[in-house]
Amino acid sequence: MSAITTPVAQRPVNWRLPYKGNVGMACLIIAESAIFTIFVVAYLFYLGKSLTGPTPREVLEAPLFYTICLLSSSLTIHLASRFLERGKPGAFLALWFLTIVLGGLFLFGTGQEWHRLIYERGLTISTNLFGTTYYSLVGLHATHVTVGLLMLGIVLLLGLAGRVGQEHSARVDVLSLYWHFVDAVWVVVFTVVYVLGR
Repeated sequence: MSAITTPVAQRPVNWRLPYKGNVGMACLIIAESAIFTIFVVAYLFYLGKSLTGPTPREVLEAPLFYTICLLSSSLTIHLASRFLERGKPGAFLALWFLTIVLGGLFLFGTGQEWHRLIYERGLTISTNLFGTTYYSLVGLHATHVTVGLLMLGIVLLLGLAGRVGQEHSARVDVLSLYWHFVDAVWVVVFTVVYVLGR
């Protein structure tokens, strides 16, 4: 007895190329992740190897409030993107502005911490290995937050001018990916510097 085979109806595959903005941002995030990994490994490698003080235990205080601000901004930017996608520009602009405020508060907290460390505790980038690796790692992150805030600010200005609409939601999503990356990196930096490093 021979088996009879019948052709199975083939369904057309609905596949399309991913949005080029997402691909570009994914490539940027991968490259930036490699850079952050080098700085994190350097921080961990040199931890406890400073010949002179101050040490992390003596001078660092965990910036919990400012960390909550930054992590909350991931939620606000996500909701802002969804509102733009649904064609609600007012809600989009309000949440987008709130994201900028939360990111700005985080940067303000970083500035306050650096001022205290430099002028009250005498820790500079050239004080010891801890100072060098701390300012390099936290400074790299603060630079990324600053770049993100500049980009968010440009979108806010364009939005207030009525130049950002529902048709731009895919582009706004690409920028929100960058902001989520900055927030995720802070979780790693916070854990390494303020939890493991003390």
